[in-house]
Amino acid sequence: MESCGLWMLAAVALAMVATGLPAWVVLVGVSLAFAAGGIAAGAFDASLFAAVHPRLVGLLENDLLQALPLYVLMGVLINRTALADTLFRASRAAFAPTRRAVPLAGLFLGVLLAPMSGSAGASVAMLSRTLYPRLSAAGYPEERNVALVCVASTLGVVVPPSLVLILLGDAMMRAHTEASHILASSVRIVNTQDVFHAALVPAAIFLALCAGIAAWQGRGAASPAAAERCSRADWITAALATSLIVALLAGVALGYLYAVEAAAAGGMALAVHGLATGALRREVLRDVLRETMSVTGSLFALLVGATVFTLVQRAFGTDRWLAAGFAGLGGGKLAVLACGLGGIAACALVLDAFEMIFVVVPLVAPALLVAAPDAPWVSVLMLLILQASFLIPPFGYAVLMARSRTGTHAGTAALARALLPFVAAQLLVLGLVAVAPGILWREAPAAAASQAPLSDDAMRELLDKQLQGEDPQK
Repeated sequence: MESCGLWMLAAVALAMVATGLPAWVVLVGVSLAFAAGGIAAGAFDASLFAAVHPRLVGLLENDLLQALPLYVLMGVLINRTALADTLFRASRAAFAPTRRAVPLAGLFLGVLLAPMSGSAGASVAMLSRTLYPRLSAAGYPEERNVALVCVASTLGVVVPPSLVLILLGDAMMRAHTEASHILASSVRIVNTQDVFHAALVPAAIFLALCAGIAAWQGRGAASPAAAERCSRADWITAALATSLIVALLAGVALGYLYAVEAAAAGGMALAVHGLATGALRREVLRDVLRETMSVTGSLFALLVGATVFTLVQRAFGTDRWLAAGFAGLGGGKLAVLACGLGGIAACALVLDAFEMIFVVVPLVAPALLVAAPDAPWVSVLMLLILQASFLIPPFGYAVLMARSRTGTHAGTAALARALLPFVAAQLLVLGLVAVAPGILWREAPAAAASQAPLSDDAMRELLDKQLQGEDPQK
């Protein structure tokens, strides 16, 4: 019965592909069906569902979730107020002397928009409306256009402080707590800022490689004379908007701002700009709010469905069964990581980033952290393998979504050739992080992960010092 949790994952994947129903509907339906089977077989009783309400209340009390609608609002405002068009036009003019203006401007726009769009599906939908038609109008080759949309749509997976990293940081904190209980070790539990910091160096390397590949692919695509001229107002608007977005995102990633504060400030600034320029008319505002509520509602519905799903998985004991299976693999932590990351890569072919974080990560991450307690390192490896899976043609999630959204006529072979350099760069960064975890930026030394557990006497002494206001390190 312990393996039923994996059969639940397979059922979700098949149901999503076969029915096209929203992910949260599939998650709840599969959970109820397997729960009915488990109750009938005597694996657990119906009182299990009494735990759903407190789990949801505890989950929704998380302050980080307040940032979700605000991040989405920022992305929608940039798109609906035509600010994206201004940013693309100004960046294209700025990159014109390089003779690689079109792809570099497209990648720049993707870097700004993808972290606020969140999942790969949402990013593809936004960039298909903003980036794809602009590249097509500039005469950029079709297969390279779609490839650039695919790559840009996955940047939110690794570029902090995106919605994906915010939610992954929370999921890894829970998984690290579970792993530390299993190991009976007293360690510093990873938090969202640790994941942000650890992802910065790999994200910077990947962005640099992507810029080089985009420049190489865009050679001769547009001459400086073909670049659009920008007015002074366009330059000022683009400079201020870029500075604001970069400052807010950098402030969150570096720990100077809370995600909620930064998203609220950014949303307010963009709304004021839209009102001041007349771009945020009443009907546009209505569309902005409707789209923001639609995306946010789907995220919270997915969160509720995933909570029910993981509860049933744990009732079957799949998490403990997986941990025992990984422990018995042999070959050390590298074998465990290879097996776990391989499973994540396979699931990412049919599940989006949020579905992976809500459904797969809580099941797999505790077992991985038992074998490899370096939580920031494991988090970055998971992010990189997730992004790589989204880009692998022809079945990568971002590739399928981009082909569907853009209605492209580019052939599979041509698109694969355009994506190949980006996938190679992604795998290069993945390999670098795997063999050299020391390149990650950390707040605490990695050796803390192997810290020996404290004895009962030491714990009581530490607690007494804290209660008396003394320095616990003395």
